[in-house]
Amino acid sequence: MNKYKMAELVLPMPFPLSISKASRMRNQALILLCIVVFGVIGTCHGGSLRKKYYKKTCPNAEEIIKTATEKHVANDPTLPARFLRMHFHDCFVRGCDGSVLLNSTTNNSAEKDAIPNLTLAGFDVIDDIKAEVEKKCPNVVSCADVLALAARDAVSFKFQRPLWEVLTGRRDGRVSRVSEALANLPSPFSNFTTLVRNFANQGLNVHDLVVLSGGHTIGVGHCNAFSNRLYNFTGRGDQDPSLNPTYAAFLKTQCRNLTDKTTFVPMDPGSVFTFDNNYYVTVKQNKGLFQSDAALLTNKGSRNIVNELVDPKKFFTEFAQSMKRMGAINVLTGNEGEIRKKCFVAN
Repeated sequence: MNKYKMAELVLPMPFPLSISKASRMRNQALILLCIVVFGVIGTCHGGSLRKKYYKKTCPNAEEIIKTATEKHVANDPTLPARFLRMHFHDCFVRGCDGSVLLNSTTNNSAEKDAIPNLTLAGFDVIDDIKAEVEKKCPNVVSCADVLALAARDAVSFKFQRPLWEVLTGRRDGRVSRVSEALANLPSPFSNFTTLVRNFANQGLNVHDLVVLSGGHTIGVGHCNAFSNRLYNFTGRGDQDPSLNPTYAAFLKTQCRNLTDKTTFVPMDPGSVFTFDNNYYVTVKQNKGLFQSDAALLTNKGSRNIVNELVDPKKFFTEFAQSMKRMGAINVLTGNEGEIRKKCFVAN
């Protein structure tokens, strides 16, 4: 069995295209406006999400989730990539409402069964973490919040500090459709224009696209998500000329043909379990695994951001901000949706 298991992460708010001083000043001004006018930043980026939402109803909720998540991650280093990808796929379809966790029924095919989601893994672990919360606080904490917090805590495990802030107060959605997953999830085959449109549909922009693509620094990619770049890029049995030739030769030793759907390789060679900014170094060397990775170099603005994120400090700062924005996409709050007792089935 492949030692990397199945932890594929395919990612891949109007903000400027570069991380400039003017950009930071505008962002800070917007945040200040949110706080002054609404009292909580979540109101601007996601309804009434706020810090320590469960302070009165389940005071230890976040600690319970953190402890349970870390216990699982200690035994399975693939979980950070799995949870990060799952959270991303949840938020890009109907918002961050836990709909990706729902099972299909006799009358409905759920997001989970869409082709891009067939390689998602770790649902059973999310169910276990939710069960731990239910023991202490039944029917209080949403599955959407459990997933958002578990993704953060899993990626942060090796750092022993939270890498980004997760506001809470999400409610769970009751609807999950395979067709919506197919329509909204970015594809590893996408060009730059398509990726920008996918992200814009979620209120995110080029800056967030490039930053969140950095999640590809952990996890693996399946051969069928990029083998066309090796064997049939334009339909003539050719190789993608933008792919580093040495890297392409290595990939061909792993992925023998276009029909291989089971083999997988690290998305960021040498960094499969290490969350860092090495992804951008790899992309600059034309070693981005997917066409969507290579696409980041085809636009001047996104290329400038790639160059800036080679700085580790900038990457971690910007990743935290983009994750916070992504985690607030079209959230259900207040009396919307529900609180599921079991994440895989609606009440």
